[in-house]
Amino acid sequence: MALLTVHQLAFISGLLGNVVSFLVFLAPVPTFYKIYKKKTSEGYQSIPYSVALFSAVLLLYYAIVKTNAFFIVSINGIGTVIETIYLVIYFVYAPKKEKLFTMRLVLLFNVGCMSFVVLFTLLFVKGPNKVTVVGSICAAVNLAVFASPLCVMGQVIRTKSVEFLPVTLSFFLTLCATSWFFYGFFVKDFYIAIPNVVGFLLGIAQIILYFIYKDAKKDKKIAGEKAMHAATDQKRGEVEMEPIV
Repeated sequence: MALLTVHQLAFISGLLGNVVSFLVFLAPVPTFYKIYKKKTSEGYQSIPYSVALFSAVLLLYYAIVKTNAFFIVSINGIGTVIETIYLVIYFVYAPKKEKLFTMRLVLLFNVGCMSFVVLFTLLFVKGPNKVTVVGSICAAVNLAVFASPLCVMGQVIRTKSVEFLPVTLSFFLTLCATSWFFYGFFVKDFYIAIPNVVGFLLGIAQIILYFIYKDAKKDKKIAGEKAMHAATDQKRGEVEMEPIV
């Protein structure tokens, strides 16, 4: 049996990356269903969706500048539509204060920053350097996005609780990062490959933390119950030992 060519491996990795990324994009659907049912987005933040939209639009622009990057165009085109829908739903049901905050985020990232990147590269960057500049910006943004779970990981370590660590999402993000790393490696696109190394390592770290602390809350509860029973038995023994007057 002949081994797969680099082109075929890149195709498989890109296709898997699209499928897994699509599932990750759909992960917040239950959250937005709750927002729709409750008719309020209070208690939820719009920052993750604003950043995700900016990242998707930026990668879409990178793919257009690079050319011949069908898999990057397809998934980030889909991601742009999905994240826009999320933000529209959030905006419709958000309190006035959150509406204004969300509007500022969208104007900052998706209008201000994106317009600056596009205008700067169109006016001041020529030829192959355009791919280098836009690719470097994409890599920096993706590294920042991948680094965002660090605060959650710190919370898990401090509290010894995995209540706020969605291990299923962490697994799919790790699989997603793995797929895109290999895609970037096979097509020699290190602006895609390198940030996903960080994404893979952080994903594995989150999964390890989950298995370290997943029973910590249960163990703490059992220890508390044992201590309570021991205290009760001790008190009962003291009562039984009291002399009869």
